Order: sequence, then C-alpha cells, then structure tokens
Amino acid sequence: MLSPKSTVISFLKFILTLLLLLYILYINSNKKEVILLDIIIRNSSNQPIYNQIYTQIKNQIISGKLKEGEALPSIRNLAKDLRISVITTKRAYDELERDGFIYTVPAKGCFVAEKNFELIREENLKKIEDYMQKISELAALCNISNEELMEMFEIIIKGE
Repeated sequence: MLSPKSTVISFLKFILTLLLLLYILYINSNKKEVILLDIIIRNSSNQPIYNQIYTQIKNQIISGKLKEGEALPSIRNLAKDLRISVITTKRAYDELERDGFIYTVPAKGCFVAEKNFELIREENLKKIEDYMQKISELAALCNISNEELMEMFEIIIKGE
C-alpha cells in the first residue's frame, strides 16, 4: 500500500507532466503551420515531374487554395513525401520563385508570394488562348466556319 506522501508525489509528477505537455502544445500552436500539398505525380505523363509539381502548386496558388504567406513544405520533405529526387523538387520551387509565385526566406523556408493579379490575368489569358487554339483546330477538322463558331459562342454566352 502506498503512503500518503508517495501518493502526493505521484500526483504532482502527473500534474507536472501534464503541464509540460500543455506547454509544448501551446508553443507549437503558435508556429506558422506548414501546409500539406495535394500533388499527384503521374509517371505515365510526358510532362517532366518538376513541371507537374510546378503546375499543380501554381494552380493551387492561382485558385486561392494556397494563401499568401503560407509556408510550403521544405524541398527535402516534399521530395520525401512524393518519393522523388530533392533536385527535382528544388527545380520546381526555383521555377515557382522565378515566376513570382513563391519566395524564399533563408533558414525559414518557402512561402506563397503576394498575388500578382496581372500575372494571374496573363496565366488565364494563356489558358484561354490554348483553348481557342484547340477549338480552332477542332472546328477546321469538322469544317465549321468562323460565323458558325461565333454563333455557338454567342449562344453559350447568353446561356440559351
């Protein structure tokens, strides 16, 4: 049977351990969270892996899924999670930084840059041009005139 003194000591040890755990949780809750990226690498794609990473992160930034100032996973951690080379991940991050989507703080990591609405507009214009090119090619294959294309587009815009 335990003496009252040993019971009190055991209780105090329990309380101190609990307080220490709460303190650790408190400290960690004040740190800026590192987000987990939803990236899918397709080995069957003819697109290089670094480009797949670049495109998916860029799209998440443009769509607003990744917010300004959010920390990205470290190059090493992302490479480990995706089971790819650190060099590949570094190249994707370097391209994102070069194009103004992220910035690096030495010894702190990579963060989502402030949205440049002109850059986003340019990205969207490029997408529209790509779609228009595909539409033009498909229309030529189907022998559809420019007038018919414009009529189809007007119907779509009006929502008829």
